[in-house]
Amino acid sequence: MLGFYTEASGQEKIQYAPRLVVNINIDQLRTDYLDAFSPLYSQEGLKRLLKEGLVYENAYYPFTGMDRASAITSVITGVSPYYHGINGSQWLNKESLRPVSCTDDSKQQGLPSPAQIQVSTLGDELKAATQGLAKVFAIAPQQDAAILSAGHAADGAIWLDTYTGQWKGSTYYFNQVPQWLLANNELRSPSVNTKKILWEPIIELSGTFNYYQHIGDQKPFKHIFKGERKFIEYQASGLINADVTETALQCVTNNTLGYDRITDLLCITYYAGTFDHKPVSECQLELQDTYVRLDREIARLIKSLQTKLGSEHVLFVITSTGYSDEEDSDYAKYRIPSGTFFMERTANLLNMYFGAIWGQGRYVETSFRNQLYLNHKLLESKRISLTDAGQRAQEFISQLEGVRNVYTALQLLSSNNPQIEKVRNAFHPEHNGDIMIEVSPGWRILNESTQENHLSRASYTQFPIIFYGAGINAEKVKTAVTTDRIAPTIAKAIRIRAPNACSAEPLF
Repeated sequence: MLGFYTEASGQEKIQYAPRLVVNINIDQLRTDYLDAFSPLYSQEGLKRLLKEGLVYENAYYPFTGMDRASAITSVITGVSPYYHGINGSQWLNKESLRPVSCTDDSKQQGLPSPAQIQVSTLGDELKAATQGLAKVFAIAPQQDAAILSAGHAADGAIWLDTYTGQWKGSTYYFNQVPQWLLANNELRSPSVNTKKILWEPIIELSGTFNYYQHIGDQKPFKHIFKGERKFIEYQASGLINADVTETALQCVTNNTLGYDRITDLLCITYYAGTFDHKPVSECQLELQDTYVRLDREIARLIKSLQTKLGSEHVLFVITSTGYSDEEDSDYAKYRIPSGTFFMERTANLLNMYFGAIWGQGRYVETSFRNQLYLNHKLLESKRISLTDAGQRAQEFISQLEGVRNVYTALQLLSSNNPQIEKVRNAFHPEHNGDIMIEVSPGWRILNESTQENHLSRASYTQFPIIFYGAGINAEKVKTAVTTDRIAPTIAKAIRIRAPNACSAEPLF
């Protein structure tokens, strides 16, 4: 399925690996939307990838509850959060009981870094294999996407600063902002352009014809970016992808990526979610336009890199983060089973239950998302084992309305049950609580303190994995495949070791 560029030397042919691998993760890309909006695409972008690429049509992540951070890290490491440690964009610090970011660095306060990734990445292994000569960069709208896809040994991770509207990077990678990035900010950054930027449909059809279920007429949208949230809104709009492409191309040119026979790696994150993370029902035309603009940016990226480096020298790998911002469905209105599960109320009830057994005390210290954190010191002082406390909590919570499953940390650490493998893969002992609660689909988990409100859905979001360029033969594969096989496939193509925790087989 994969052929490499060859040069003749007498009777011998030397086969070279791709000079540049472009690893593209499209945040919230969905096959149903990809197909629905296809009449609006050009022939050079998404249609070209689907027609001329090696397309695995049914990809999935081997763990539950993925978000942008956990998904991107899993692709670049070839393992699940159980091994790489990034089980979400945030988790609770067990000592301070405060949320921490996945890019926080405990050793260097205020310096975002990939220190929380507990294994090597594809870029790390490429650096090691080439004695540091390979160049590794990542460009993304968000800080976490850039840093996590870049890895520990990269030359740079660049993202949009939503305070200034300029592209920035962490000094973890370089001591000062590169001159090319400064020039790019002065000429093309959103901070320069948002005052005159108006987001409206790029083509008339994407703003006047609705490819969704038709629910009344919709007026063409028009957005001006202003106020304190203007760069936050811009970051989650269809316009951001043009900035990503331009910054990526500037990075390639100014750092001479792909210009020699040592393979370089460029990780790019595009955005295919809803405008400002609103429910789809509130921005259907904007989402259509986002896909149309995404198609154009992918076409521009492919054309530019293949023109500069040659189509045989560039390998493009495209996939999705595998999730989408939840829709604000009012199930109760249509008599669909639903409800709200209150985390703090559950913690209080569990404290009362434990108090009746073992005496008064704060046995549950706090809650975070769908997790409860037990007071280990109190349990130890009362000589109560975590196993006993966990099992009693499991039995008590499982009787509450709306609960589908309850898992304990000890259970997930020791279980070999294939039925809960995806739950275990999403778990990390340092970053998860002692009790994980899964509510029934259609129910919401509400944390009364933070007002975090999450809708439980078990439905499958279909998305592809696509390999294109560098001698790839066109083919469509319907067999379901996992995203942890992307990293070893790329590693095989560029002839390096897979990341050090990856045991998945290459796709080809």
